[in-house]
Amino acid sequence: MVDAETVAPAKKPDLMVRAVSAIVMIAVLAVAVWQGDPLLGLFIYLVAAVCFVEFIMLVVKATQNVPFRLAAILAGAVYIGVAASVLADIDLLYFASAVGVVIFTDTFAYFFGRGIGGPKIAPKISPSKTWAGLLGGMIGAALFLSIIVLIYHYTIHYESFLELLEEASPEMIPAAIIGAVLAVVAQMGDFFQSWLKRKAGVKDSSKLIPGHGGIFDRIDGLLPVALVVGILANMAT
Repeated sequence: MVDAETVAPAKKPDLMVRAVSAIVMIAVLAVAVWQGDPLLGLFIYLVAAVCFVEFIMLVVKATQNVPFRLAAILAGAVYIGVAASVLADIDLLYFASAVGVVIFTDTFAYFFGRGIGGPKIAPKISPSKTWAGLLGGMIGAALFLSIIVLIYHYTIHYESFLELLEEASPEMIPAAIIGAVLAVVAQMGDFFQSWLKRKAGVKDSSKLIPGHGGIFDRIDGLLPVALVVGILANMAT
């Protein structure tokens, strides 16, 4: 049986790494808003390239079947490449929304999962993922997109805060629903990567980020979210 004093310190580094990762992502987003293209595009494709290398390493470890390897690598190239292309091409508002949704999903899921616990979603694939964490992620993503809508309307002059809420609320509700759905999509990306890592018999996609793993570990949820946000962006134009 593990002593409680042994478990408690272990949570602090884990929490610190997640907090620092979120701060770094927000900082990168702020720099992207400031600098814009072409640096933003170059950064996105560089991250995607590293992620693809890590994906190939996982596939090679996951199966010895050469045709399966080639098919998986081709599928991964399309999956990661299209997601990167979407993030590089969409409007900055959609880019910020995609990244923000993933950050809020991950953060809220972590605190809800740790704070509430409860039944696991798929313990054989990802033992740490709980239904409470999923609910928390959905709430966090819904809250984030609702705030984005509110901030957007705030840029338009209103006589009072109540008037602002009255004008923004019809759009905040569908934004919250979209946010909750995107949180589920992000979790699906996370589960896919967890499944692949289990097949490969590794804990992390690489050791590139000290104490946390690889690039793929950080953007596994962003990849599918980018695809869905790309579709939504095209529908809006």
